[in-house]
Order: sequence, then C-alpha cells, then structure tokens
Amino acid sequence: MSNNPSGHAEPAMTKSGRKKIVSTAKGTLTMAAMAVLIITSILSLRGLPSEAKYGIQSIFYYLFAAIVFLLPFSLVCAELASTYTKSGGLYRWVSEAFGPRWGWTAMYLEWQTIVIWFPTVLMFGAASLAYIFWPESFDQALASNKIYTLVVALFMYWAATFNAFRGQRSANLLSTCGGLVGTIIPGIVLIVLGILYVCLGKHVYLTELPFFPDFTNMGTIVLAASIFLFYAGMELQAVHINDMNDPARDFPRAVFMAIIVIVAVYALGTLVIGVIIPSQDINLLQSLLVAYKGLWASFGLSWLGNIMALFIMVGVIGQISALVTGPATGLMAVAQSGYLPRSLQTVNKNGINKPILIVEGVFVTILCLVLIVLPTVESAYQIMSQMATIIYLIMVLMIYGAFIRLRRTAPGRKRGFKVPGGKAGEVVVCTLGILGALLALLLSFLPPSQITTGSPVVYVGIIVVGVAIFVALPLIVYSKRKPSWRNPDAHFYPFDWQIEGRKPDEVSKWTPGFEPTEEMVEKAEDEAIRTHASEPHH
Repeated sequence: MSNNPSGHAEPAMTKSGRKKIVSTAKGTLTMAAMAVLIITSILSLRGLPSEAKYGIQSIFYYLFAAIVFLLPFSLVCAELASTYTKSGGLYRWVSEAFGPRWGWTAMYLEWQTIVIWFPTVLMFGAASLAYIFWPESFDQALASNKIYTLVVALFMYWAATFNAFRGQRSANLLSTCGGLVGTIIPGIVLIVLGILYVCLGKHVYLTELPFFPDFTNMGTIVLAASIFLFYAGMELQAVHINDMNDPARDFPRAVFMAIIVIVAVYALGTLVIGVIIPSQDINLLQSLLVAYKGLWASFGLSWLGNIMALFIMVGVIGQISALVTGPATGLMAVAQSGYLPRSLQTVNKNGINKPILIVEGVFVTILCLVLIVLPTVESAYQIMSQMATIIYLIMVLMIYGAFIRLRRTAPGRKRGFKVPGGKAGEVVVCTLGILGALLALLLSFLPPSQITTGSPVVYVGIIVVGVAIFVALPLIVYSKRKPSWRNPDAHFYPFDWQIEGRKPDEVSKWTPGFEPTEEMVEKAEDEAIRTHASEPHH
C-alpha cells in the first residue's frame, strides 16, 4: 500500500503566502509503470493459505473478485481522482458528495481498516519467525502458541513504531527492502518450485473439485470474501492517474495488465500450496511456510525452507514499517481541518505524529488481545481479517455512493478520465461493484466452516460489536469537535461546493475547463473557517 493514503502533493506558496497544492508533472507515469505500481501495492503472499482450502475453486473466486471488485472499483477511483485533483484523496471525494462529516468518516475507516489489519500480519510474522530455526514439529507448536504469538506480535509492532519516530526515511528503507525480499522473491520462488515439483511427477495432494462453488452453503465460502481485502488499495493508487499522459486510454489498459498479473500470481501461488499440502491440513497462518519447507525438502534442500521463512519475516517487517506511519499521516492531514484535538496533531522534530501513532498502537494492542478469548491463533487471525474486510467494504460503498452522487451534482466538472461506456458503463460498473461489495460484506459476518472458531455466538458477536464501535467512533468524534481543534496553519484546499457557495447535494455550476481564481479559493477557505467556528459544538 502507499505511504501517502490521502494523496497529498507537496505544498507551494501563493502570492498571499498561503499554501497551495502542486501536482506531479503530467506524463511522468507510463502505462507499464502504472501497472507495476498497482501490482506492487496489492500483491501479498500472506493470504494464500486461506484460499488454498478451496483448491481449484480458488481460481473462480480470484476471477470473480477481480471482475466484481478490483476492475469496477479501479475505474471509479480513477474517475474521482482525475476529477478532484487537489489533496485529500477519498476524503475529498466523499466530502464533495456528502459533506465533511462523511468524508471524515470514510478517511477514518480507511485508517481503522489498516489498524485492524495489523494484528493479522503480526500473527503471520510471528509464525514466520517460528519457522526460521527449529524442526518443523517444534515450529508448528510454537506458531500455534497464543502467548508466543502475542508477545512477538506486540514486540514487532512497537519496535516498528519506535523506529518510525526516527523519521519517514528510516521507515521507507525497511519498507523497500521488505517488498523485494519478502514478497517478490518468495513469490517467484514459490511458483517456480511448484511448477518443477509437478513436472517432475512428485505426489500432488490437490484434488479435482467443481470449478463453481456450492452457493447453498454460505459457511463454506466465507474465507473467499477475504479476497476483496487482498485487492484493497486502489483508492490510494488512483491519485497517480493525473501523472499519466493519456489516462483515458492508458489507465484501463494498465488496470487490465495489473489484474492479469495479480490474478495469475495469486492463483498459481494458491494452487502450489494445495499441491503440497492436503486441504484438511491447511492452516491459515502456517501453511505458506510449510509449503516452502515441503517443496525444498522434495529436492533434498529442506534447510532452504528456513531461509524462505526468514525472507518472509523481512517482508512482514517491511509491510509494518510502511503502514505504521502512512495512514496516520493521512489521518492527521484531514484532522487538521478540525476533526481531532490539537494535542493529537503535533509532530516531533522528525516530522512524525507521535500522538496518533501511540493511539494507533493502543488500538493494535487491544485487538491483539483477542487471542486470549478465541480458541486458536488461527481463529483470531481470521476474525481480524473478516472485521478488516467489513470496515474496508463500508468505506468502498461510500466511495461508490460518492461517485454516483457526483455524476449528478457535478455534471459539468472536467474529468481527466471517465468510466467507459457512458451512462450504460456507469450502471454496469456500479451495479457490479456495489453488489459484489455487499455480498462480501454480508459473508464476512459469518464464521467460516473450514476452521475452528469456538462458539459462533462469541465469534459473530465480536465482529458485530467491533464493527459497530469502529463505525460509530468517527461520527462521535465529529459531533464533539471544537473550533479550537482546527489548525490555523493548515490550509486545506476548499471543496467545489464551498467555492461555489452551494450545498454538497446541489448541482454544480462549474463548466468544463473552469479554474477558480486564487481570490475565490481564499474567500471559500475563510468562509469555511468561519462556518466551522460558528457551528454548534459540544
């Protein structure tokens, strides 16, 4: 994922001394470069075991999610990003359509998704560490131990947080190394070894199943809903569409190229795990590591399985390092508009917001403690994955809603990229995307039948209560905001409806090619500050 979730560009100064946003030079991002950007921001090996339980059917799920989620959502985000090019990303998109209350909520939910996601990758990191040195029997026992997993997960997270306090450059170095060593190299090795394994006629556990799943048994397809979170991140990368020379032509091609590569890597990697491990023995946390050991052992090089575990561990550290600071940076940029107390907006000498990172760490620590109340590490891992998927899909539905609303309230706004197909294209893309997201969201409330989750009431109860709390939090914070929370030094570019002097749900007066003057922007910003200060606050 990107280290800049809110899509902020570097600020320059206007003649009057106010900050304004300057975009990257147009034409600096080629079609191939955009495809690579999408691929590297989405691909991850961590979730492959959950889909390997489906064997051949996993290909259906990968294709289905790509068609009903990744493709339509990519197109919608691209249009929004090319239309609303100022800083803010999804916060601006949703606020332009529904006002800042819901824009703030959407931005918060993106941050919350990553906070909930942290425990899953931390548990996976703990399992990877367990597989570095010891015999496999000891590895499996250690990786399944709740106390070991909890201690290692919290140590990794807080170590990454304290490292982030030193500045973004330190975090970026770990992130770059982790991406190469922990994802790209292991992914290539997994697929190449799997192909050699099959070609040499070694024993294959993968059994033939119907390509299409049994939709009458919802409990068996719950794990497949997590694929939507595998494909998460397009709302972050779409902001780069403005750097393409001909986005209307090149962006759809880049998306198709990326989808082919992503689906191929996910499908092949998943099938390799199914080839080497029987379906009933697949563990959501450990089976990727077991697969590496089994593949190398079949060639008489079992010790290389431990090396792969080390590589993957480096990748986990890189992911954590990249995402500890990124979401907090985006959240703070929006919070400076008046949505968090000023005490949470301060930065240290290295430009890092320590207060928000500490709050983030408290959230992650509390979520990791779910390990204590659930029967297995595997069930805790799955419940965090499902909760993150639900929160993320709620945000996705808000973005679809913003897209539909803005097509009607801002028909004259210049769009650098537009969803192909005119009105019919809009209907097809939104119908596919919304129905797909709703299906995955509803499935994510159910306990999967393939793993031991303990009491279904406790399992579902944790998800329902957790989601309710996380969705309510930004609305509560918004209702409690005070004029003093607004940072006078943070000059966020006004929304179109503020510049035009209208409400978000009123039709825009803008015509294609219109650019507001600096005076219009400053007047709208001053009015927004006055409005914020005069609104009733608690």
